[in-house]
Amino acid sequence: MTDARFEDGREAPLNLGALDVDDLQVISSLCQDAVFPASEMKWDRRQNRFGLLLNRFRWEEGPARSLAPERVQSVLAIDTVQGVATSGVDRRDADTILSVLSVSFEATDAPSGHVLLTLAGDGAIRLTVEALEVSLRDVTRPYQAPSRKTPDHPD
Repeated sequence: MTDARFEDGREAPLNLGALDVDDLQVISSLCQDAVFPASEMKWDRRQNRFGLLLNRFRWEEGPARSLAPERVQSVLAIDTVQGVATSGVDRRDADTILSVLSVSFEATDAPSGHVLLTLAGDGAIRLTVEALEVSLRDVTRPYQAPSRKTPDHPD
């Protein structure tokens, strides 16, 4: 048996989970520059689950991403959610397009803490969780990025 290689996952949809900060950093890097309308964020209080349907840039494509940039729809789900707070997000305007910069975790009383979704334009979503339990799953086939460009973050 051989170790998996990065290239082996190119065509397969992502289905990742994070139970610690190191795992969450991987999910955060894959969610960077994902966009979603405000109408695609839902909190199911009874299930203690918060979810986003993202149009995620496929950073995992490596060098190929600059030749034919792709996006894919993915579900980012956070479990054990006890509360949701937003800043700089107008939840009344369902057509507002939001862009994810990062996903992080701040421990309060371990294993409890806050999952923080930092958004472009000084927006943020803070989820109070009993424990860190995050998943990212691709739910469509990749499609050509409408902009035909790779997101750029100049220094």
